[in-house]
Amino acid sequence: MAGSNEVNANESKRVVPLNTWILISNFKLAYNLLRRPDGTFNRDLNEYLDRKVTANANPVDGVYSFDVVDRSTSLLNRVYLSARENGAHWGINELEKPLSTTEVIPVIVFFHGGSFVHSSANSAIYDTFCRRFVSTCKAAVVSVNYRRSPENRYPCAYDDGWTALKWVQSRLWLRSGAQSSRVHVYLAGDSSGGNIAHHVAVRAAEEGVEVKGNILLHPLFGGEERTESEKLLDGKYFVKIQDRDWYWRAYLPEGEDRDHPACNVFGPRGKSVQGFVNFPKSLVVVAGLDLLQDWQLRYVDGLEKSGQEVKLLYLEKATIGFYFLPNNDHFHSLMDEMRSFIHS
Repeated sequence: MAGSNEVNANESKRVVPLNTWILISNFKLAYNLLRRPDGTFNRDLNEYLDRKVTANANPVDGVYSFDVVDRSTSLLNRVYLSARENGAHWGINELEKPLSTTEVIPVIVFFHGGSFVHSSANSAIYDTFCRRFVSTCKAAVVSVNYRRSPENRYPCAYDDGWTALKWVQSRLWLRSGAQSSRVHVYLAGDSSGGNIAHHVAVRAAEEGVEVKGNILLHPLFGGEERTESEKLLDGKYFVKIQDRDWYWRAYLPEGEDRDHPACNVFGPRGKSVQGFVNFPKSLVVVAGLDLLQDWQLRYVDGLEKSGQEVKLLYLEKATIGFYFLPNNDHFHSLMDEMRSFIHS
């Protein structure tokens, strides 16, 4: 495990800015209310507690958004585009045209976190984050809804992610570049969304669908082994091992353990990406106070041993969710790294 072992239960209040600590603590309290010991989940209460926001046809902070429902899945995708400099609105006819015929505009397909169970593309925290993505990275963003567990187990989230990627690739109005011949796609996600991004990228490489890069923010990986970071950080920075175990039981097929390749991607039953010439370059962001960091660092090591291009951003004093509010140095480091990664 990287980082200091000198941690205790109260240190999170000193390490984390107060408003971030309150935000994440409130999420933790709500999540504890929603999970049931028998493995079921209070979806109705979840939808009531999850603050959602509508799309904005009028630009907010230079970004406007609209929702598109995929007919094949009935799932909502929220599209974020940068507003024009003159403030004029995009019209329906203009959405039939490429994003640009002169410059490359990256399109980030974003999968929200929530341990496969919580949140959605129109949750307020992710709506704000995706707007910052657009502004910081000078990109378009498509935030994806996917079917959530425990009602919809593996591989539903991966199938929905794959469908979303193909939908984005087929949109003429998301193309850019001198010839406007293709969509320049990146995948991104936090927590379970980072896990989904990996598995969708693997499928894309297998089927010859181009993805230019993968951005994984403290991705949700694991295994049957209890790692050093899991033992040392259990319950100390918002998350308990028993909570993570509950989410895996809710997502994995009935009777499976955490060495299932969905969870332990480079474990004994995992799928190697060695020799995958089309597997995208990766930026993996690891929070040094996340109890799953050892699994995330093993993921980076697995990519390197497979000959894949990967960059690690290790933020020693960061906790999960540090990027939801721009009130810490880690947030700005992340934004700088993402911008550099996408435009390099």
